[in-house]
Amino acid sequence: MVRLGFIIGLIAVVGVVLSGFSASRVYEQETAIQRIALGRAIDVHASQVQDRLTERELLGRVASGLFRKPSVIKADMLQPLRSSIYTFKTDFVLATWVARLKPDEVGAAEAELAKAGFPDPTVREYDGRPLQLNDGAVPLDVVMDVEPRNPETMVLTGRMLDHDPVLGRTFAQALAEGQPHVSDPLPLTQKGPVGVVLAAPVRNPDSSDTVGFVTFSYNLATLMLTNDDLSLFSVVLKDPGRNGYELVADENGDVTMRAAPEGTAPMITRTVTFGNRDWSLAYYPKIDPYDRAQRIALLTGLAGLALTLIVCGLFGYVSYSNIRLRREIQMRIGFERRLTAVIDELNHRVKNILAVIQSIVTRTLRHGSDLDVARELLIGRIHAMSNVVSLLSDSQWQGVMLRGLFEGRAIPHADRIKVEGPDIAVSARAAQSLSLLFFELASHSDEGLAVVGKHPSVVASWSVAGEGNDATFHFRWEEFNTSAATRRPDSEFGIILLDRVAPEALGGTSKRYFTEVSYVYELNAPLETVVDVNERDRTGQIVAPVRPASRPRHRK
Repeated sequence: MVRLGFIIGLIAVVGVVLSGFSASRVYEQETAIQRIALGRAIDVHASQVQDRLTERELLGRVASGLFRKPSVIKADMLQPLRSSIYTFKTDFVLATWVARLKPDEVGAAEAELAKAGFPDPTVREYDGRPLQLNDGAVPLDVVMDVEPRNPETMVLTGRMLDHDPVLGRTFAQALAEGQPHVSDPLPLTQKGPVGVVLAAPVRNPDSSDTVGFVTFSYNLATLMLTNDDLSLFSVVLKDPGRNGYELVADENGDVTMRAAPEGTAPMITRTVTFGNRDWSLAYYPKIDPYDRAQRIALLTGLAGLALTLIVCGLFGYVSYSNIRLRREIQMRIGFERRLTAVIDELNHRVKNILAVIQSIVTRTLRHGSDLDVARELLIGRIHAMSNVVSLLSDSQWQGVMLRGLFEGRAIPHADRIKVEGPDIAVSARAAQSLSLLFFELASHSDEGLAVVGKHPSVVASWSVAGEGNDATFHFRWEEFNTSAATRRPDSEFGIILLDRVAPEALGGTSKRYFTEVSYVYELNAPLETVVDVNERDRTGQIVAPVRPASRPRHRK
């Protein structure tokens, strides 16, 4: 009996120890899993908030940059911008044009407001009181146009915002920094939601003077991406103007201010940047990860004791280990499948490139009468292929910008080539054909030097005509200061590339001819075979924003 009691007691002690150990492990792992899941969800949310803020700040910069020699007293300055600002789909509440008027321009501004049909064309204080003009030349920040126009927003025109306690400081800061600046949270309308106003200064292109501001008002709840009841956390915004206070939005999108809860610290705080300011997002978990872990650990311990402690504890531990092992095996199998797909794709692209290089070598050396010329052409053509492969690798084979094909060292005499045309995102296949085409044209553009003593002047231009499925791409290469007598004839590979390979690869046609003063090569192809379709579908456009470029120097 004593021995049996000893064995039972030993089994009970071992069972209790194992149950306690199992419960402790479950508690630690559940706590870690909950914290990791919550942390990842918060990171994703903060990243999404930052992306939204970046898009809205970009809208302010683009809108301010679209002004060209504005007349500050006009009342319809937002008219040219309406299609652009709505294209961004940034769901702003209100956009305004705030002009910096000199005191002697107030009368002209009132006449413009009256002419535009605004209900109160009088220039007045921000709260509607009559404006008291003082002697001096201090500019006045006056609302001259609003978007959208409705009875609630049109009454804002004519108001001078310099003395507004929030917007006045915002305009002064944006003016001092020369960059878009965002205001403290404020009510957007008398009964409207709480939001912020982004003010982007507009500079006169002829001078460095600021002639006004383009402002965009945003609902704060929309910017914060407030969550519903199913989210793991609630997000609040630290009020930058008042320490110890937070801005919190409910499920209806109504933002209210509250004092920070005493004794309750946020789980994680993330900083986002908007309007040249840092904003702090604080996250409070809706479900206490420690409470859930404690309950699961308790149930595990009780189950281990009730079901003959040792067996249940070992079974639970083995089962849990098997689940983790199975997940790891599944993840490893998935990773190996993705790796195999990537290797297959890489092999396919390498084979295509090797086939192109083999064709280049064969065509270049087959009838090369001059070994030095053949070697130079071979190295150049392979360099052109290497350049476009590098550009495609940088973009993960998603296409390259057309101007980028001219900016590398692979194009001979690139400094004497004048490039004209929109910066189109071309597909990977089109980029390889066009890169070889540009090299072949450029490699023969300097042959007239020994005969006429002048470098050819080269103009490479392209354009897009038509819309939809009927859109076409037109490329024109024209070399001046050259003729059929001075220009070295194209090589056999060059003729095949110019007349057959490049047009067939793009599904188009080509022609080359001499004029009285130049050599011309033209290529026409459907736009669908030239542009990067993925980039067009993602951005809704085929042309990158026009960027200023230095004019290439031409030697004659």
